[in-house]
Amino acid sequence: MELINSLLNIQSVSGNESQMTEFLIHIVTKRQSRWKVQPEIYYGEQFHDCLLLKFGQPQTAVFSHIDTIGFTVRYENHLVPIGGPEIEHGMKLVGKDRLGPISCSVKEQDGVLLHDFPRAIDRGTLLSFEQEIITDDEFIQAAYLDNRLGIYNCLRLCEDLQDGWVVFSTYEEHGGGSMPFLLKFIQETAPIKHALISDITWITDGIHHHEGVVISMRDKLIPRKSFLNRIVSLAEKSKIPFQLEVEGQGSSDGREIQFSPYAIDWCFIGAAEDNVHTPYEKVSLKDLESMVLMYKYLLRYL
Repeated sequence: MELINSLLNIQSVSGNESQMTEFLIHIVTKRQSRWKVQPEIYYGEQFHDCLLLKFGQPQTAVFSHIDTIGFTVRYENHLVPIGGPEIEHGMKLVGKDRLGPISCSVKEQDGVLLHDFPRAIDRGTLLSFEQEIITDDEFIQAAYLDNRLGIYNCLRLCEDLQDGWVVFSTYEEHGGGSMPFLLKFIQETAPIKHALISDITWITDGIHHHEGVVISMRDKLIPRKSFLNRIVSLAEKSKIPFQLEVEGQGSSDGREIQFSPYAIDWCFIGAAEDNVHTPYEKVSLKDLESMVLMYKYLLRYL
């Protein structure tokens, strides 16, 4: 849980992911000597705040976004949402501007979102949910399990991965934008046929806690059925608990893969959470572990 706690306590609102990138580079550098294969590491201004790890001879890439929802400070104490945060009167936000740390609450007045900080906050300052991590034997509850747990899954995957890309993308919560240049680089460097989206989905009337990782048959977009059939067949052979999701809304980095000029099959696979886009997101630890095991199995056999 130490790694998860560290990930959860890093602010990485869409457009300002550099602190998370620096942490990931540190973790990769520190741990890679214990991994089965030492990856080639790509980062820097060419990739903005994205990070790519290339293991062996890849045919499959795993994508995990490192940004979160949040708020931008406007004028007259106004707040502009980033992504789709669920708004609750009195919810706590934190951040920092030129004058120092910020801790404030959200209020809504005449349809306008406002903060109650006692001084003016620099325009353009990014604020995120105040973090409170609660764990027991069954669950973890915190802000930004979406997508800190997807990142955690990727770091666990790196332990045994022999062939594949692990890619940490940006901007996903607010419309995307990094995937086109990432895909172009991947296809020009070591092209792939398949992509898996390491992200967190929703508890719904058909998806439940403790019943395994979720394989999404569709969200707003529809992956290629022959590839989904192959994923499900492998999942059945693995004996790892999983659930099948069918939804008509929502999207992920899979959207930009499907809209790209490259013939890459993709599938969203991740644990499900309650209280989506709130400070109280909640995930079953059993489902998280099945997510890690499923990714390791699929990357071995795809």
